[in-house]
Amino acid sequence: MVWATYARPVSRPQYGGESVPVTGQRVVRRALGRRLTRLRVATGQSRREVAEAKLGISEPTLHRIETGKVPVTVANVRALCWLYGVDESIAGALSDLALGTSQEEWWDANPAIPEWFKLYVGLEASASTICTYEGEVVPGELQTEQYARAIYGAEQTQEGDATERHIKLRMQRQAAMASRHPKPRLVTVLGEGVLTRQVGGPDVLAAQVEHLREAARQKHLEILVLPWSAGAHAAMAGAFRILDFEDPEDPDVVYLESHIGALYLEEPQEVQEYRRIFTLICEASVPIADFR
Repeated sequence: MVWATYARPVSRPQYGGESVPVTGQRVVRRALGRRLTRLRVATGQSRREVAEAKLGISEPTLHRIETGKVPVTVANVRALCWLYGVDESIAGALSDLALGTSQEEWWDANPAIPEWFKLYVGLEASASTICTYEGEVVPGELQTEQYARAIYGAEQTQEGDATERHIKLRMQRQAAMASRHPKPRLVTVLGEGVLTRQVGGPDVLAAQVEHLREAARQKHLEILVLPWSAGAHAAMAGAFRILDFEDPEDPDVVYLESHIGALYLEEPQEVQEYRRIFTLICEASVPIADFR
C-alpha cells in the first residue's frame, strides 16, 4: 500500500523518570539543552538570574549548555535542577543525559565525516521514522557498495583513498541502522530518473535496482517511485528528509543537504509544510514492486 497520508505515530511515551533514547553526544547535548531551557523558562528566570544564583555556572556557559554546544557535568545538571525545583525523577533522567554529552559514538571521532553531517548521523540513529525524497540518487542507507563507489568516484576528489574511506563509512552506517531494535520505519520516494541513470554502468545499476526491490520486502521499509508520467510534482525544489522521534521532547526535523553543509529545520510550521509535500508525492507514486 502506498503511504498516501503521512502521519505521526498515534502514541508516544511521556517524559518522566526513564532515560531518553537519544544517541550521539551532539544529539544528547541538544536534547538536554532543550529540557534545561524549558525548566528555566517555566520558573520565569533569565540566564543572567541563574548565573547570579552562585551555582558556579556563568551566563555564557549556561548559554552554551542550553544550545547544546558543550558537554555538561552531572554536578551542573543537579545544581540547575535544584534551582528550578524539579523532582528527583526528572533530575535523575537529566543526569543520565549529562553522562551522554561526552560519550562518543563511532561517527563522533571520525575525521572523514564532516562536522555538519555528524549531527545528522546522530539524529538518524535516534529517529523512529525517516521519510526521504530523492530525485537524483539512491539514498546512502540503500546503496550497494558498487553504486556508492561510482557516486564517490564521480566527485573526482584529489585524495586517492577518499573514495574507499567514504564507502567504508557508508557501509558502517548501513550496518548500524540494520542492527537497531526496533528498526526505524523508512519511507523513501525515488524519482524515476534514479532507477534509469546509468550510475556505474548497466550492471551496477541493475544490481542496485534489484537491491532496492529486495529491501522493499522488509516490513519496516517502503520504497516508492515517482514516475516521469506524474509530470510536475510538489518536491521539484529538491531532496529532503523528515525525521520523527518517539520522545515528545525531541522536535521532529527536516534535513536539507548541500555539497558543503546542511540545514536542519525544527519549527513546527516548517516541518508540517514538508509533511504536506511528502504526502503529495506519495500520492503520485507507486510501490517499487509495481514499477516496471
